[in-house]
Amino acid sequence: MLRKILLAFIAVTALSAPSLTFAESPKEITVSAAISLKNAFEEIGKIYEAKNRGTKVVFNFGASGDLMRQIEGGAPVDVFASAAQKDMDDAEKKGLIVAGSRVNFAANSVVLVVPIRSGTAIKSFADLESKNIQKIAVGNPKTVPAGRYAEDVFTYYKILDAIKDKLIFTENVRQVLDYVARGEVDAGVVYSTDAMVRAKEVAVAATAPEASHKPVVYPIAVIKSSKNSGPATAFISMVTSQEGKQILAKYGFKVGKQLNN
Repeated sequence: MLRKILLAFIAVTALSAPSLTFAESPKEITVSAAISLKNAFEEIGKIYEAKNRGTKVVFNFGASGDLMRQIEGGAPVDVFASAAQKDMDDAEKKGLIVAGSRVNFAANSVVLVVPIRSGTAIKSFADLESKNIQKIAVGNPKTVPAGRYAEDVFTYYKILDAIKDKLIFTENVRQVLDYVARGEVDAGVVYSTDAMVRAKEVAVAATAPEASHKPVVYPIAVIKSSKNSGPATAFISMVTSQEGKQILAKYGFKVGKQLNN
């Protein structure tokens, strides 16, 4: 009798006890971002992960145009951050981003850089016409926003035709930076934030006037096909938060009121 009572008690307890649940699988979001954002976004990503336990951020850095084409081709991306409005405009026109999720979060400047130990006297973009300048690295304008900005600047100074045979096209703006830092070219056009990253290896010879090119403004948005729209939106909120702005500013990006100037 006692055995039957114990078995009955165990059965009732088992039925009434809360069902066991397994720990929720960790989430992972993929952020495709312009490579000029690499250092700032990696730091923001660490803070985001610390504040959102169980969510990992995987970054895919590259030229904005290439990233947009990857997304269009069906790449599993949750967040897209571009170094130009054009690439985000293309994504929006093709219905690839979540309506209302797009926001401008940072701005940048275009600069002409030379190897730190360069013996060439370059003090302005106009100096690129000099016969002493043989190789100028710029991003491929077809896919790299920095390359398009560079073309704008060359056109502004009316030197594009004179230097077109000197141009060495790269896959992204950080490749331009690498070429200049290693002294493989005489000069290159990058963002001011890139120059800061390799300040011991490259020197800024000139800063392009804002009137010489389209505004360098970075938009960010959630990708419509994302299966993690909640965490993706939270990441954008982190980027645009005061803490995110401070990190972006630390790496030389214009934020807040500077962004609107």
